[in-house]
Amino acid sequence: MDRSNPGGDRPGSEGVDEEDTPLQEAVGGVVVALVLLVAFGLLAVDYPYFWVAFPVGFGGVLPAAVALARYYERRRAEDAEGTADPEADALEILRDRYARDEIDEAEFERRVDALLRTESVEDARADAARRAAERERATDQGTDVERGGCSGRERDAE
Repeated sequence: MDRSNPGGDRPGSEGVDEEDTPLQEAVGGVVVALVLLVAFGLLAVDYPYFWVAFPVGFGGVLPAAVALARYYERRRAEDAEGTADPEADALEILRDRYARDEIDEAEFERRVDALLRTESVEDARADAARRAAERERATDQGTDVERGGCSGRERDAE
């Protein structure tokens, strides 16, 4: 089979992966075991409509469970693709906002500098802590003046 077209020669099947993943196989195995357990359990207690468990289990529950497993894996793969390069995504968002005139040139430059300063998670945490400390100091100085107290410079002069 050609790996560039996993779906074979069928029209409209380009890019379709028909191999089951370990999660899908596990889900299928568990559902099959449960369907057989329920059906033969009903047969053992002499329930006359035990056979209904087979079409319901294999025709409804099994396909739904495998589809749910595929959906889960697809969402997980999409999330992994989206987090591949968050810095590039952030820079792209900044460029878009600048192009739409949502931010001015000075704000754009300031944010690009901040992105370049925080290349790793540790750098970002340190930068966030530094900015929070600066804001707290600025807020504390502003509240001292508002309360009628004197700022740090005025205390030094006294």
